[in-house]
Amino acid sequence: MLDVPLDSWYAWFGLSLASLALVGAVAGLPTTPPPNAADAAETVDRVAAAEYDATAEHPLDASAIRIGTRRISLRNDAGTAHATFGFGPVTPVPVGDSPLRAVLHGAPPESVFESKAAFQQAVVDARVGADDATWRDVDRTLIVRRTSWEGVDVVLVDA
Repeated sequence: MLDVPLDSWYAWFGLSLASLALVGAVAGLPTTPPPNAADAAETVDRVAAAEYDATAEHPLDASAIRIGTRRISLRNDAGTAHATFGFGPVTPVPVGDSPLRAVLHGAPPESVFESKAAFQQAVVDARVGADDATWRDVDRTLIVRRTSWEGVDVVLVDA
């Protein structure tokens, strides 16, 4: 039989436990990077800074989004990221049925709204509603559209 001192067994047992803890820690690390909110905000800024009507899409690597008038937040399993818009305020399109959604997807504002005042009021209401923006699921791209109608300039954002 081997004549091994008792201290060696304790050392071996301690190293085994440390190895198991290390394997557990490595297995718990996220396999994807956190979402890139800065790139999404840059897409919004490029459209907002355009002199004329413009549209852009940005693929998202997030599972949830929160869009405010001056900030965007993205979240996935690896973490949460935030970025501030350089140009703003923008108008987050409300969740659900909104005439602004049709404008975001390419309809001219004058074909969706009865008047310039109605368009302007919808923009104001959407911005006020964005103050209480909550996290919502996202499984597609970020869509940004800059448009104007009789002096009402707006940058619509949705995902």
